[in-house]
Amino acid sequence: MSSEVKHSIESKQERSDIAIKVSNLSKCYHIYEQPRDRLKQFLLPTLRRSVRLENKQYFREFWALRDVSFEIRRGQAVGIIGRNGSGKSTLLQMICGTLNPSSGSIQTRGRIAALLELGAGFNPEFTGRENVYMNASVLGLKKAEIDARYDDIVSFADIGDFIEQPVKTYSSGMVVRLAFAVQAQIDPDILIVDEALAVGDAKFQAKCFERLRQLKENGTSILLVTHSTEQIVTHCSHAVLLNNGQVVEQGDPRRISNRYLDLLFGKERRSKAAEGKALAAPQEQKKSTDYTSPDYCSLNLSEDAFSQRPGYNPHEYRWGDGAARILDYYIAAEGEAYPTSYTVGQEIVLVISVSFIHEVFRPILGITIKTKEGVTVFGANSETLDFEEFKTSGHAGTAVRVGARFNCRLGSGDYFISLGVASRQSEEIVPHDRRYDSIHIQVRPDENFFGLVNLDLKLSASQ
Repeated sequence: MSSEVKHSIESKQERSDIAIKVSNLSKCYHIYEQPRDRLKQFLLPTLRRSVRLENKQYFREFWALRDVSFEIRRGQAVGIIGRNGSGKSTLLQMICGTLNPSSGSIQTRGRIAALLELGAGFNPEFTGRENVYMNASVLGLKKAEIDARYDDIVSFADIGDFIEQPVKTYSSGMVVRLAFAVQAQIDPDILIVDEALAVGDAKFQAKCFERLRQLKENGTSILLVTHSTEQIVTHCSHAVLLNNGQVVEQGDPRRISNRYLDLLFGKERRSKAAEGKALAAPQEQKKSTDYTSPDYCSLNLSEDAFSQRPGYNPHEYRWGDGAARILDYYIAAEGEAYPTSYTVGQEIVLVISVSFIHEVFRPILGITIKTKEGVTVFGANSETLDFEEFKTSGHAGTAVRVGARFNCRLGSGDYFISLGVASRQSEEIVPHDRRYDSIHIQVRPDENFFGLVNLDLKLSASQ
């Protein structure tokens, strides 16, 4: 493979406001099935040519990136988003110069600071202080400049007396604190962050993003790689979506985030929804507008059909004595069955089917919504809601469908719906079937608020 690769670093004083220019960038790896194939590839092609035999490859090509192009201007924050294996980390390594491209060109202007891997560039045997001076020196600072900024770096990292201890004694959070403090306090022209902030706690993340805002206002160009669509929308003015090593789309962060969710969940959901038409009848064929009515959707009442449904989480945690079983579910937003993602303010309808294997006296149905970190956002059950219809079910050999509807007031992000059927025996609650984190939903970003829930805050003023 022959190509000219141009990776030039031009002075900060140049008039152009382009900080990073990536043109038709590609990276190809040679994959060998067995170690001896590598030796064959090294020796045999020359021998085959000497005896005029046709050339033969003993490897297969894997293109981590192919024809990637984009530009980042001075003072612009750009988000790179994509599924695992889409080529994000490979792209960043080539921009930083630690990996050579197979073809294409990269132009960067000014000093680059990068957080590519946790603790990359740190010597675990050195103390935090020694690593600060070593890292800052590599980035081009003189000792006098490091001395002037040292107190700010230590203050930002906020790791206390551990600054005088070897880095090998640090927790992962302490490592990323110190690494980010060094990179962010040197005022780089380009700052590249690859998922490193996900390790820090909420307070540290807030401090980091405030520092990113300051750097951006001072003219630093920021390249942020993350799986969080919320961070892309909140902190970036431009976004690039990668998939299978290629640029799918780039532009407005909100649009790119929604396209990413389509790639992540949409294709699978649409194909499964098409396969399940016999189980979920089309809306236009039904006269009823009550989405929770038994006439609207047809759920399986005899076999577990969760795995056939878009949005099912195969890593759910399930337990119970089996006297009752939650078999199937239907979820829709304003009539759209199994949507790729949900918008704040939409009405969500959830219908589930429950089969009673044995007699269950006064069964209780529970629904809980949690964040991906396990924080409960909302929970209720048929007893707290005084839902008499479910209390009178529970006869052995019967099945029932139960519908619920609620307004989506959740903040942007990933959530999981947990379901459970239990009953009360004396003062004890007996779980029959609990399916924790069984249904995954994704809520799109909303620019009108931030946080976990929209409380519909109203402002008023008077004089």
